[in-house]
Amino acid sequence: MKMRARAIGVALTWVFGWPSMRGNSAAAEELLMGDWVHIQASSGEQLMQLYHFSIVKQQAGGDVTFEITVKEFAVPPPGQRLRFYAEADKAVNQKTAPFVPCGWGPSIFSALGDCVRLIRQFPYEGEGSTAS
Repeated sequence: MKMRARAIGVALTWVFGWPSMRGNSAAAEELLMGDWVHIQASSGEQLMQLYHFSIVKQQAGGDVTFEITVKEFAVPPPGQRLRFYAEADKAVNQKTAPFVPCGWGPSIFSALGDCVRLIRQFPYEGEGSTAS
């Protein structure tokens, strides 16, 4: 597995010329970001790209489908250092302390993973659910 990862890293280095960017995280990030981020004129505009996901939570009272929207901000919003924010479309834990699962992260994987983890951890006790 390590050999394969190393081979992929060598290929990316050759294709994208990453060694010239060593120590320059801004240049590396620029390479990985899409052109759309340059359209934003000021940070107050909060330009973002949206990604949509769906997950079915299986529980005793029946399956519940959650839709998750991940926002990729061109520039992190004021007061935040992370560019990705994931939020579910419905609350969980309604009978005790209801909240909407969400997550921040430096990548889609991280933000979405945090949100899904909360969906799995707490019961959905909303309309049409007989779960206790």
